[in-house]
Amino acid sequence: MSDTLITEKIDYVAEIARLKKEKNAVILAHYYQTADIQDVADYIGDSLGLSQQAAKTEADIIVFAGVRFMAETAKILSPTKKVVLPDINAGCSLEESAPADKFKAFKDQYPDALVISYVNCSAELKTLTDIVCTSTNAVKIVESLPKDQQIIFAPDKNLGAYINRVTGRNMILWDGACMVHETFSGKMIQDLKVKHPAALVIAHPESEQSVLDHADYIGSTTGLLKYTISNPNNEFIVATESGILHQMRKASPGKKFHVAPTSRNGHACKACSDCPHMKLNTMAKLYYCLKDETPEIILPQSIIEAAQKPIERMLEISAQFGL
Repeated sequence: MSDTLITEKIDYVAEIARLKKEKNAVILAHYYQTADIQDVADYIGDSLGLSQQAAKTEADIIVFAGVRFMAETAKILSPTKKVVLPDINAGCSLEESAPADKFKAFKDQYPDALVISYVNCSAELKTLTDIVCTSTNAVKIVESLPKDQQIIFAPDKNLGAYINRVTGRNMILWDGACMVHETFSGKMIQDLKVKHPAALVIAHPESEQSVLDHADYIGSTTGLLKYTISNPNNEFIVATESGILHQMRKASPGKKFHVAPTSRNGHACKACSDCPHMKLNTMAKLYYCLKDETPEIILPQSIIEAAQKPIERMLEISAQFGL
């Protein structure tokens, strides 16, 4: 439902709490959601944490405040539960960069290769995958495989290149990328560092190498958050989607956090660190989604069964490493 059509006065926080109890629902929210949505969620996390929560929840309804591929993952792991997404149009530029039909043709060129797909992909792409990964567990998953095993990594070329550098592998990379992480500018970060010389630069591995070259720490969204909590430094330049700063500021109210500068077509872009897909979800849409139990994520049983295997393999390997 469009926010412009909503005129009644609703206490969204109170009503969402009431509906959750009434319907035995759970709200899972990604770190990149707006602060108000994060504050009403039962669980806030990155892709791995949300996948784990989706797999073990006893709720009848999963409200996934994130993007479509995340809600699909929850449905794959909990096929008997109703999974709803506040805005069905909340997609993902990285997911869209790897259409399943084109990826299958690419995969067929390497019949001996094992496919590792970043969780930021469609359910259809997961059916063409041997192991799913997240930025939290990707390095461990790759390192758990024989060194002579040929690997295709999709869809994020920047994350794949980072894993290659860390592990010494030579994975075959699909040419996809995140529209947000690709806008961070290494040159602009360098300039900001001059203004804030005491600040540590922290970056997500979906960023380009020119950005990672300036990073004092590289890690998943959860990894970045934990680093800002445990590191005694009081100032950070953060190169990932801006939504995570809400949790960073809550966890470390005495510290300073600067959004890493972004650039689009060579020009500074103030809004480019916000994912436009993530930000499609609003409190109003979350309320109506829970109230009306729609839009619902529905997947064919054949897709669910085929996509379960690589996700379950990811969770098994993650458990082995205590992730």
